Amino acid sequence: MPIRFDDIGNRLKAFRLGSGLSADEIASRLGISRTALYRFEKGELAKIETLEKLSELLGVSVPTLLGVGVEYVASSLAYFERMRQIEETSEHIIVLAGPISYLLASDTFDRTLADVLRENIPETYEGRARALAQVDELMAVLRQRKESYRKRQPGIVNLISATEMERFLRNGMAGRYDLPEATLKERRKLARAEAEHFAAMMADEPIGVQIGIVPDTLPHASFQIFRQPDRQVLALSPFRLGEQPNIRVGVAMITSAPEALALHEKMAKELWQRAIKGSQAVAFMHEQLARTG
Repeated sequence: MPIRFDDIGNRLKAFRLGSGLSADEIASRLGISRTALYRFEKGELAKIETLEKLSELLGVSVPTLLGVGVEYVASSLAYFERMRQIEETSEHIIVLAGPISYLLASDTFDRTLADVLRENIPETYEGRARALAQVDELMAVLRQRKESYRKRQPGIVNLISATEMERFLRNGMAGRYDLPEATLKERRKLARAEAEHFAAMMADEPIGVQIGIVPDTLPHASFQIFRQPDRQVLALSPFRLGEQPNIRVGVAMITSAPEALALHEKMAKELWQRAIKGSQAVAFMHEQLARTG
């Protein structure tokens, strides 16, 4: 597969955001202008020496920047920025990502998510100040993703775990379990509202959106398959949003390797065949809501 320089630029931007370094800091350390750095991020060819310096500065390998093999992403901010970039040219997306798929989530979910992500960061966490600052950056990237999705409306297949949805309803949209009872009660209401939002979507069956509820075991790590005009991309991630989120620990992987794509497409097809869909899925959601009420 030929090297795409626009992709190299996209990766540079994503890993720069995840590094916590500003464009000015990176340009200064490289001995180049900020304008030159931005040109690299737009896909202008950089010298191999510059790429080597950038990889060392950003803590990633040159093959990862070039997109050779697998991209390893240890920052949730960098990962979600890469998702935004890939989604911009995707025509169809298959999503298995916890009880809630962010692209289909309601605006109410968005308004509460920043609070949930902040309260998930422990008071004793050494990098707390930086982590709190990154929440705002992360929310900006997520909102751009949703805005792009709603504008372009690529086809989307969303697989939901029945057990994770039930846990989401019982625990609520909370970043930790030791919140005041009044807050937890409110967050459970928000979780129920989100489940009702998805149930309504299943009932309405909007064009291009297919939602299936898988009643048995699902992988713990989420994955997404993006179909673009000239290629397919697979993303596997430990990062999750919503109930007991994780935006601090783990390593995501992004690849276009044919074998990895074939295996995950086979898994997605099998899960979709087992999934409850249509009116059955709506009834199942209402039963879960009644059971956890």
